[in-house]
Amino acid sequence: MEYIIEMLGITKEFPGIVANDNVTLRVKRGEIHALLGENGAGKSTLMNVLFGLYQPDRGKIKVRGKEVHIAGPREANALGIGMVHQHFMLVENFTVLQNIVLGAETVRGGFLKMDEAREKVLALSERYGLRVDPDALISDISVGMQQRVEILKMLYRDNEILILDEPTAVLTPQEIDELMHIMRGLAAEGKSIIFITHKLNEIKAVADRCTVLRRGKLVGVVDVAGTDKETLSEMMVGRKVDLNIRLTPREPGEPVLKVDKLTVHSRRRGQTKKVVDAVSFTVHRGEIVCIAGIEGNGQTELVYALTGLIAPDGGSIELLGRDVTRKSIRHRNTHGLAHIPEDRHKHGLVLDYSLAENLVLQSYFQPRFQRYGFLRYDNIYAYAETLIQKYDIRSGQGAYTPARSMSGGNQQKAIVAREIDRDPDLLIAVQPTRGLDVGAIEYIHRQLVQQRDAGKAVLLVSLELDEVMNLSDRILVIYEGAIVADLNPKEITIQELGLYMAGSRRQAGVAAGGEVV
Repeated sequence: MEYIIEMLGITKEFPGIVANDNVTLRVKRGEIHALLGENGAGKSTLMNVLFGLYQPDRGKIKVRGKEVHIAGPREANALGIGMVHQHFMLVENFTVLQNIVLGAETVRGGFLKMDEAREKVLALSERYGLRVDPDALISDISVGMQQRVEILKMLYRDNEILILDEPTAVLTPQEIDELMHIMRGLAAEGKSIIFITHKLNEIKAVADRCTVLRRGKLVGVVDVAGTDKETLSEMMVGRKVDLNIRLTPREPGEPVLKVDKLTVHSRRRGQTKKVVDAVSFTVHRGEIVCIAGIEGNGQTELVYALTGLIAPDGGSIELLGRDVTRKSIRHRNTHGLAHIPEDRHKHGLVLDYSLAENLVLQSYFQPRFQRYGFLRYDNIYAYAETLIQKYDIRSGQGAYTPARSMSGGNQQKAIVAREIDRDPDLLIAVQPTRGLDVGAIEYIHRQLVQQRDAGKAVLLVSLELDEVMNLSDRILVIYEGAIVADLNPKEITIQELGLYMAGSRRQAGVAAGGEVV
């Protein structure tokens, strides 16, 4: 059997944790090989070793049957290995074309030659169905388009072994379908793809074989066609997982959040556009209201306005009967609002702070955590250890772990712990399970339901249709910045929900401005 990649007995240790413990991975030429595991199982570490970002403590790597030493990404590229990282490595104020050629530029006589590069990029994008605008700025294109740019970067360098690290974590359902189609096309061309994921549906849809890791150790290798999702799930987390939500019927209580004709304008490149269009709705105690919509329809700006990250251009926001439209973020946080943000790195954590410091970001000014302006670190670290135990946050050095070094799932658990432990009246959760494994998803769903059942108000913003249907008491569909439907999940199908989200259906009785009447 000819393997294009063999990673044999790889061990990689970090302070306080063995990330890879004698792991072996073998990939055949032309196959899509899934690498499955919980957040923190060691998947990304193993691929960073293959890409030369980390050096293994033990073990060896063979490429096309020959043992190699991969000192860094340049050596990996020379061997035909390319990698799309979970958090894209793009320069936001460069164009698509500039990002693709960066580090592999054609230079003649001291001058950059971009015409040949442009032709090659356009040919590649046409051949593989990765249509992009080479002159668009990265900051102006969608996340799905940015991912296409990352894939084109690999193809431009003639990489034959493509590592995709959690490639669907930030994509819409439509973009995921497109990516799956692209992956099948690349494999048919003879490319070998290593696909890091924990989404079982996607593994079943595209992968040929699957290697499963758990807590840094190899659990097994299976043929995907002959293995059901339940078996894969149990291999991944070591127990049976139940993602079926059973919401106990209950009458909603008093209004906690009242939004009236909220309007937000976007100002980009000198143009003003209404991105939240006179939106009105109410969230009561004891209910989970979900805002569902395809990405880019105003959800992000709506949440920013509700949480104080941006000022609205019109309308009002009431929290527990008090107008907070112009109040600060801290005022909202100390008066009953908690926020699990969409981007955990940009708005959820300070990555270079310790886990303990991140757990008190919303409360460090309270007397128990500071005295006379000096932080009481003994109290802060004791509190952090309590949350680590209570919310099962896994980290190599406990409360002292730098947030940057934690897995995505455990970073998310830290944010959930910090926000829920403040005992809010309103919890705004935006894409709370994005990029998480089934075990962590089950855990976070349970936390949201517990908040609902404790009489709190929960506003959930999600792109995951199964999550929307399973977790919601009510669904508000947002399209082009307006609420177009107020739905009962028990009375509609996923297909009907999709029609509202795509804008091809609008509910009778919902005003054009978005007010439920």
